[in-house]
Amino acid sequence: QVQLVESGGGLVQSGGSLRLSCAASGRTFSNYAMGWFRQAPGKEREFVATISWSSVSTYYADSVKGRFTISGDNAKNTVYLQMNSLKLEDTAVYYCAIKVRAADRYDYWGQGTQVTVSS
Repeated sequence: QVQLVESGGGLVQSGGSLRLSCAASGRTFSNYAMGWFRQAPGKEREFVATISWSSVSTYYADSVKGRFTISGDNAKNTVYLQMNSLKLEDTAVYYCAIKVRAADRYDYWGQGTQVTVSS
């Protein structure tokens, strides 16, 4: 079992910045990739960004490209999401996830952290 704990959410004005953090812990596990997803009220959960340790690559949803930056430390099983130029539509619960197998799906998820952008 792997536990993921997110932190760093909060209330910020439009145009502001926030930095989310996520740490994974548990018994010995592999870490192939970590990612961020979000779910706004009344909407389905959507992909935000991911970082793949094996290929040292990052991917972003078009809606956040150029504003958000994902980074992390594979050895520490941590991932961050720097969010700049925040918009009202970025308001959501943000979830961290991890792939512990070389597969498409994420295996474990955090409880989420609320990000609220105000005008």
